[in-house]
Amino acid sequence: MLGGRPLCVLFGSSIVQYSFSNGGWGAALADIYARKADILLRGYIGWNTRRAVQVMDKVFPKDSAVQPSLVIVYFGGNDSIAAHSSGLGPHVPLYEYIGNMRKIAEHLKEMNLKVVDLWHAMQKREDWITACFTDGLHLSEEGSNIVVEEILKVLKEAEWEPCLHWKAMPTEFAEDSPFDLVSSSGDTTVNPSEWTIHRKLPWD
Repeated sequence: MLGGRPLCVLFGSSIVQYSFSNGGWGAALADIYARKADILLRGYIGWNTRRAVQVMDKVFPKDSAVQPSLVIVYFGGNDSIAAHSSGLGPHVPLYEYIGNMRKIAEHLKEMNLKVVDLWHAMQKREDWITACFTDGLHLSEEGSNIVVEEILKVLKEAEWEPCLHWKAMPTEFAEDSPFDLVSSSGDTTVNPSEWTIHRKLPWD
């Protein structure tokens, strides 16, 4: 926590680093959790899992006074569609990579950890390759919206105490104040702390 707010850390490769750009999923989460939790970006372009593990203790020092309430780890396929289309060739065939990810996901579920299955979520669209990605690897705004939707779904369904879904979390300084906005009538104040009218998507 930081100043009473839970701390959520986004940790991963370029898909995380770019998540605050061009309608990215990190920026969307920061907006959704405004006044509820702090979203901390720890993305490193070009990294793979081995590189991330190498610095894990520096990114998340065990003796730190500030510990995250939630860590979202996102390492997509450095050997995904983009590797095939670029001619670079993946480290393993795509089907094998996906199979390995599924095995890891099953192990995580056995440990009562939550998993977001973006592969199947995105393939619900027939045009998912062009609609969800900018280059076959990095997410478009549409792809980012799917990421956010799936993350929120998992957080809503998780039986965690306290619940980390944004609607279940208190809003910081949400109490009424004589310094709130004055209504058009001029005889009362309006508390705007829960307003979400600025959002294009009504996140659930």
